[in-house]
Amino acid sequence: MSIKLLLVEDEKNFGLLLKDYLVMHGFSVTHCEDGELGLQAFKSEIVDLCIIDVMMPKKDGFTLSAEIKAINKNMPLIFLTARSMREDMIKGYTIGADDYVVKPFDSEVLLFKIKAILNRHSNSANEHQFLHHIGQFEFNAKLRTLKNATGVDVRLSPKEAALLNLLCQHKNDVLLREKALKQIWGDDNYFTARSMDVYIVKLRKYLASDITIEINNLHKNGYSLLVKS
Repeated sequence: MSIKLLLVEDEKNFGLLLKDYLVMHGFSVTHCEDGELGLQAFKSEIVDLCIIDVMMPKKDGFTLSAEIKAINKNMPLIFLTARSMREDMIKGYTIGADDYVVKPFDSEVLLFKIKAILNRHSNSANEHQFLHHIGQFEFNAKLRTLKNATGVDVRLSPKEAALLNLLCQHKNDVLLREKALKQIWGDDNYFTARSMDVYIVKLRKYLASDITIEINNLHKNGYSLLVKS
């Protein structure tokens, strides 16, 4: 499976040229022309790295990036900008950017930056990235174990663990149905959707002892894992 990049760039011609260049080098690229479309794409697709222009209509790059980081704090980000102001660069890195590229730039250099960032994020993956706290439960996605407050472990099936992991990544937000189906089942159709509903029921049963936890069904949209503080 090719690496998926989300490119959010409002200059249409430049965006299309950059997309074609990245596709030519083996990446799968979704190009959006404003921040609102970029956020929708991020929520509905499986993305490995985001390349985001700073100055855009409807939603600027800093706002979009902060919203993306709120959903997935480990998402790699590269900012593109025509401005090299120190304040902007500091703001970008404060949000959590991995790099800040000033236009005009060498496309080959950007390509090497993308590969280096993806490699760094891959190599830095460790145990805590697989560990989630859900109310009184501790969920280890790597070991597929769900431990309650008394220390009792439940061993989840691969699909149960994958689905709960996605829900945790979107905790207190919306996990879009099509995103979960494509990532875990590989297809979005009536039968895979019914299968996922069955797994949601199983996860609810596992978590039922903690009344602060809810998995809500958002009709024709997806699911939300809500944990009340």
